[in-house]
Amino acid sequence: MKSTIVIGHKNPDTDSICSAICYAYLKHRMTGEEYVPCRAGDINGETKYVLDKFSVPAPQLLESLEPTVADVPFRRIEGIDAPLSLKRAWEHMRDENIQTVPILTKRGKIKGILTLGDQARFYMEDQDASALSKAKTPYSNIADTLQGEIVTGNPDGKFTKGKVVVAAANPDLMGEHISQGDMVILADRSESQLCAIELKASCLIVCLGAKISPSIMKIAEDAGCTIITSPLDTYTAAKLINQSVPVGHLMRKSDIITFSLEDAVADVKATVSKLRIRYFPVLDPDGCYVGMISQRNLLDVDRRKVILVDHNEKGQAVDGIRSAEVIEVIDHHRIDSVETTSPIYFRNQPLGCTGTIISLMYRENRIEIEPTIAGLLCSAILSDTLMFRSPTCTLIDENMARELAAIAGIDVEKHARAMFQAGAKLGKKTPDEIFHIDCKAFKADQYKITISQVTGVSRHDLARVKEKMLPYMESLLPNSGMDMLFLMMTNIIDRSTELLFVGQGAKGAVESAFSQESSDNSIVLEGVVSRKKQVLGPLMTALEQMN
Repeated sequence: MKSTIVIGHKNPDTDSICSAICYAYLKHRMTGEEYVPCRAGDINGETKYVLDKFSVPAPQLLESLEPTVADVPFRRIEGIDAPLSLKRAWEHMRDENIQTVPILTKRGKIKGILTLGDQARFYMEDQDASALSKAKTPYSNIADTLQGEIVTGNPDGKFTKGKVVVAAANPDLMGEHISQGDMVILADRSESQLCAIELKASCLIVCLGAKISPSIMKIAEDAGCTIITSPLDTYTAAKLINQSVPVGHLMRKSDIITFSLEDAVADVKATVSKLRIRYFPVLDPDGCYVGMISQRNLLDVDRRKVILVDHNEKGQAVDGIRSAEVIEVIDHHRIDSVETTSPIYFRNQPLGCTGTIISLMYRENRIEIEPTIAGLLCSAILSDTLMFRSPTCTLIDENMARELAAIAGIDVEKHARAMFQAGAKLGKKTPDEIFHIDCKAFKADQYKITISQVTGVSRHDLARVKEKMLPYMESLLPNSGMDMLFLMMTNIIDRSTELLFVGQGAKGAVESAFSQESSDNSIVLEGVVSRKKQVLGPLMTALEQMN
């Protein structure tokens, strides 16, 4: 939550990815704070070539900005083991000021849950004298609870059979109350201790810090009787001994509600609002316990700070943008509908590439452009301007790209052709992959449209793509949420685009926008290579006139 996310649009292109990386680095150099470059979709072939060329890892994939449990300041409270006594569990809950604690396996998985209510019910309900044996209480728990020590017997043993007896009567009457396997609480009278052992008690609790004689010790060892000494009096020992019961005996094992670090906060709120439980365990992706979250914690979620690069439209932004705090926008497209709650730094220039703007900002802030950064920024400019062929390209873009190429040690023409060839390998891609290589959604009055663009350097390759793309677009449209779908198949070498379209009214909009007739749901546009400057504007105008 302390870091700021720098991210481009969905279906990111080379400019979107490289700008996010380079601007995050620039902001870190300027402020010393942490800025994390992210991406809102898969890396395309061209961009992968560029990142591999300069040995730069792909930014982290971020599918949504909706806050998750990982963004909540929940409490990293340690869990407890099933054999732990109720006394120690209570102390842990008291010290942490929490009413629910998880019981864990050795591998950190949730085994059960213990609440203060569970403990209260155990004490308030009428427990019989066999409660400790039913719970298979470890002798070590009993010694710890009674502030004593095991002086003879197996330290790892458990009380598994019989009841707890307070030997207040004289030895002559003890036989009427003590059975084989019982645990006997008594004082320092040797004859009572000997009598209890002879009656085959499994454990003696000797109170008031009394010393055990060597003869009693020997007899107890031979009889397999455990002896625990305690400084407490018999009344206090009898009152506290039930606190030695292991938490595993009381814990809830079913209907445990847990949340994952990846769960959306909105979903968690919807769930907990219907329950009267205060605390819930949080699990990591491997299902291991990491902490406890409360309803109060869910009120303290900070909004993620985000910088948008290469776009400023809600329709193109990563999901959940409304839940984030946009603090900057660096873009070269038309200004649209991203809304902010307070003034922000917004830089929008009519240049061919966001990478050009970021390069200028390096200069303005006197930050040296390193060769790797120069290579990424140059690649972004070459990609967005189609190696200076796009009408969106300015002299500033071209001059900047050539300066960056010199710093990076690359040849502009050779590098651009290698990039385009890497991105133009369309033969092995599915129609869905091709359509979403560079796909952007727009809205013109009541119409929702998508304009995708693929580029190639071979007429043959683009012709083969057309054969499978029109049927795919027809099948995609009904469930796309769009009114019309458009696909620009741009030949970089010929500087031309064949525009495919589907949707009611699409044919009329295309013919009106470009003042020429179309056939078979396509139209060839000579000299057209730019979606932003040569296709989007005319189409939006035509759609508005239709409406």
